[in-house]
Order: sequence, then C-alpha cells, then structure tokens
Amino acid sequence: MRVLVVEDNHNLVANLFEYFDARGYTLDAAPDGTTGLHLAITTEFDAIVLDWMLPRMDGREVLSRLRDAGRDTPVLMLTARDELPDKIAGFRAGADDYLTKPFHLPELEVRLEALVARARGRGRHKVLQVGDLKLDMGTLEATRAGHALHLYPACRKLLEVLMQASPAAVTRDRLEHALWGDDPPDGDMLRSHIYELRRSVDGPFATKLIQTLPRVGYRIVAGDVATIASEAIE
Repeated sequence: MRVLVVEDNHNLVANLFEYFDARGYTLDAAPDGTTGLHLAITTEFDAIVLDWMLPRMDGREVLSRLRDAGRDTPVLMLTARDELPDKIAGFRAGADDYLTKPFHLPELEVRLEALVARARGRGRHKVLQVGDLKLDMGTLEATRAGHALHLYPACRKLLEVLMQASPAAVTRDRLEHALWGDDPPDGDMLRSHIYELRRSVDGPFATKLIQTLPRVGYRIVAGDVATIASEAIE
C-alpha cells in the first residue's frame, strides 16, 4: 500500500516512516500543503494522511482542491483540532476519516486499511469504456481490444478525465488543473503527456480515439464520432 503523508512535523513523519516501512508500506512525504496537493494529483496513492495546519496551504484547502480536481483517493485527516465543528468541517471538505493527535500508530494503521478496503470495493465494478478502450477504476488497469496498456500516473489521470467526459471535449485548462491544480509547471507539459497517452492508446491501433480540437482541448471518441471528428480536424 502506498501512502502520502502531508505533515510538517518532521519527528512525527520519521516515526510514521519507521513504523509503516517495517510493515511493508511505501510512504511518500510532503512538508507543506502546496507540495502535498501536487503529489496527490500527479501520483497514484492508496491513501493520504493529511495534517490540518500546514505551511503554504492548510489541509482543508488541500482536500477541497483535491476533490475539485476529481481525485477520490481516501484521505484521513490527522490533526490536534478535536472540536466537533472542526471534525464536521473536515468531513465536509471531503475527508474520509478523522484522527486527532495524540494517537496510537496501530489505530492509524487499521483506519488506513479500512479506508483502502472500502475504496477498492467502491471501484471494483466501475469500468469506464469508450469503444474497445476500458479503464477499470478499481484496479486502475487500462486495456484496449483486450491488450493491457502501460500508462504513467499522469497519463492514466488524463485518460480518466477524457473518458468520463466522452464524447464531449475537455479544455486544456481543465486537464492541466486535473494534473497540477492551480500550480501548473512551466512549459507545455500537457502536450508531452498527451503525446505519451496517444502512443499507448492509439499508437498500435488503426482507429485513433484521441482527438485534438484546436483552440479548445482534447476529447476521446469512438466509432463514427471519431471518424467525423478526424475529418473535421483535417
């Protein structure tokens, strides 16, 4: 299980790494909210442990932006704020669980296990499909015509957003926000990710599903719609 820890207390982070490493978990850490949001959007995690009081961007804003970007990764808020209004605010921002400091590490572990189990159960039968292209939201496996596609996390996220919107177009701004939130990198990194996505999804196949709409963005379509879109672009 891969877990992102967004926490600025270095001693606490060190304790979490020591405990969970010994149990076979893979942990990544971010010392502030902005870095945490970027990692949470661009990398696939099974769960996120999120502190409330963080430098640069507080945990509740990180969580709201993460949900606005369409990411449903289970989030456990870990904070010293133990008043009922704080807990309600955390859940309303999109938290899946809430644990107050101080806490016991075994309790955090079982809570994370429960969150991940529920999330995998929710997504087990949810499969996005456009033509012969499928994306299983439970396993995160993508296939086309029965062949497995090997996608980087950023490409998989782009594919998810495009397939959910299909056959409608998705603007460049929306795709960039899905990957990087409000802090996109310099240069046209989106074009590079779309290129990699096309190589995997369309490269080996005669029918091309991913279409570029000049000055608008991209869409993924199948069958006659794809043919019409291709002719219009040409």
